[in-house]
Amino acid sequence: MSVNIENEYEREIELPYEEIIKNVVEEALDFEGCPFECEVNVLLTNDDEIEKMNEEFRDIGRSTDVLSFPMIEYSSPADFEGFEDEIELFDPDTDELLLGDIVISMDHVYAQAEEYGHAPKRELAFLTAHSMLHLMGYDHMEDDEREVMENKQEEILKNCGYER
Repeated sequence: MSVNIENEYEREIELPYEEIIKNVVEEALDFEGCPFECEVNVLLTNDDEIEKMNEEFRDIGRSTDVLSFPMIEYSSPADFEGFEDEIELFDPDTDELLLGDIVISMDHVYAQAEEYGHAPKRELAFLTAHSMLHLMGYDHMEDDEREVMENKQEEILKNCGYER
């Protein structure tokens, strides 16, 4: 598994962010029963930069906490069946399934942790779990989808030791 983390945040991050992100990515993949080694790219940035990306890719002119850019279209969420035959989904050098990219605003991590009354490490873990589910085809546009995602996020966080 490759979790490539790029830190473009202009301030010091006083969290073991690499460990948190890698643990949650691995747990999310295990939780969903992904049969492949995977590659995930994570960018840590600030509100200004994520706002620019949100405008560019979603036509929404405001910052957000996390953006997910899945590389795969699933027939149903986390259905990895038949992917082994689709070589374009895999890195030719590592044979890892290319799941996609995650962008996290560290400004939002700190603000939301304070707002919700939990530690920034829990908020970073939550945003990573949320985004990983998006990279595996989950969404939360409908109430039933939202409930499924929320339950899965909480289980992943619990399994990693990031409970409320």
